[in-house]
Amino acid sequence: MSNKPWQAMYPEQIPTVLTYDDKPLYSLLKEAADEFPDKVSIHFQGKELTFKEVYESATKFASYLKSIGLQKGERVAVMLPNCPQGVISFFGILMAGGVVVQTNPTYTERELEHQMKDSGAKIIIAMDILFPRVTAVARSTEIEHIIVTAIKEYLPFPKNLIYPFIQKKEYGIVVKVEHEGNHHLFTEIMKRKMSEEIAEPIDVENDLALLQYTGGTTGFPKGVMLTHKNVLANTKMCNAWLYRCKRGEERILAILPFFHVYGLTTVLILSVMEGNTMIIMPKFDVESTLKTIQKQRPTLFPGAPTMYIGLLNHPDVSKYDLSSIEACMSGSAPLPLEVQEQFEKVTGGKLVEGFGLSETSPVTHANFIWDQPRVKGSIGLPWPDTDSVILSLETGEELPPNEIGEIAIKGPQVMKGYWNRPEDTENTFKNGWLLTGDLGYMDEKGFFYVVERKKDTIIAGGFNIYPREVEEVLYEHEAIQEVVVAGIPDPYRGETVKAYVVLKNGASVTEEELNQFVRKSLASYKVPRLYEFREELPKTTIGKILRRVLIDEEKKKIPPEKKEA
Repeated sequence: MSNKPWQAMYPEQIPTVLTYDDKPLYSLLKEAADEFPDKVSIHFQGKELTFKEVYESATKFASYLKSIGLQKGERVAVMLPNCPQGVISFFGILMAGGVVVQTNPTYTERELEHQMKDSGAKIIIAMDILFPRVTAVARSTEIEHIIVTAIKEYLPFPKNLIYPFIQKKEYGIVVKVEHEGNHHLFTEIMKRKMSEEIAEPIDVENDLALLQYTGGTTGFPKGVMLTHKNVLANTKMCNAWLYRCKRGEERILAILPFFHVYGLTTVLILSVMEGNTMIIMPKFDVESTLKTIQKQRPTLFPGAPTMYIGLLNHPDVSKYDLSSIEACMSGSAPLPLEVQEQFEKVTGGKLVEGFGLSETSPVTHANFIWDQPRVKGSIGLPWPDTDSVILSLETGEELPPNEIGEIAIKGPQVMKGYWNRPEDTENTFKNGWLLTGDLGYMDEKGFFYVVERKKDTIIAGGFNIYPREVEEVLYEHEAIQEVVVAGIPDPYRGETVKAYVVLKNGASVTEEELNQFVRKSLASYKVPRLYEFREELPKTTIGKILRRVLIDEEKKKIPPEKKEA
């Protein structure tokens, strides 16, 4: 057990130990509806819903799920972009005793089929344009009921009339579904009379709230089992970290996808728990986001580095008033220092980096937002009630400060395990510690640093090279908008360093100029041997750059005879 040196760094406003209520997640919505019945819970493209309206809708949804046979503990898939229906269905499923399976709406049939088979979901709620994909998969899975909804249902007039034409032009399809048999329309469900509150008794320590599937950048995603207690604990930790925020007065920009646990915890659940307004956007678009910030005046903007980079590099960013933003917590990928400093200059708010993973609901570490000095390059300190150590890759023993090993976590936000994968669960825990797969170190004060994913470390000519270190240097070059560094096969060195670069609009730079720039800051063995300039980089829907996709592209270029050799 570590001695938690970071606790001495906490400002007095953040407690090191929190109190957790023995209550299910869905109770948060009931409490918000009781305290703030007429306050706006959701702002969506001009349409607004109060906490009372969201609660009543969730109760109707819960009642309907029970009426079509949902039993406690059964899984319900939610395949939606950010929209009011996503919030309503999330709480409705939990009220009915179900387990939410958040499903990425961009999934192909193959990916969707795997997740439905793996989770055993019997009910799915999906957007109308996804109906053909869902019905194609339903035949080979346990799906019995498909609930269909549409973006237009929660758009104000006249957007609700115009949107179907935009959708037809964008996707080329018009979907018509009848409310009959095993097909159900969300609009019809919402027409039902308000029923008595559904309050399925929940064991918060053991009953699952979520099957949260991992990113799946290598192999098929695994279902992370998160209990009501796991998610509630992490939301409480997040709230403690945001101690300057005022209950019922904040406006949170909800662009992070709710189907990712980072968006679910730090935006959806935190907003409801604190009675704050969510300004929901179905997807990230730079210009729409700038306009929304100026018009709706959000105070909090949890996001990913690619979002902040996109906004900063818009040619007209200086024409927009972004001064309402007071705090941003960045996750999902390393936050370049240049981006952090520039975004703070543009908004006047604070942008700090955090760290976490699906298996921890998700946040475990973060930098202080206010009142304390920030440590450059650090992911911050463990959150309240969270313990973290660095374990030796060779011995598994705890390492002293400043030595690189694997970051490991303990805390109430740590998952029960992987769904139906006892072997994977066993391999992910060591003596009660969750192994993150990330290499890093802790300094004497308790600040943690990530040097790289274990599997992404480049070994070139016997030297360990951490891509993040090289990326940080490249991000300092004024011409670079985005960059990712990867190790690619090399017959002489084993692997060699390659940088994939996206330049800012109108900028130009040569490989030789970048080479000279990097050599000023890094040892020669760390300097990229190859550069590739691209229009864009492959990313997940939350904005995490997919380094593995680039490596796979490189491997496909190798002639078969060389692969065999």
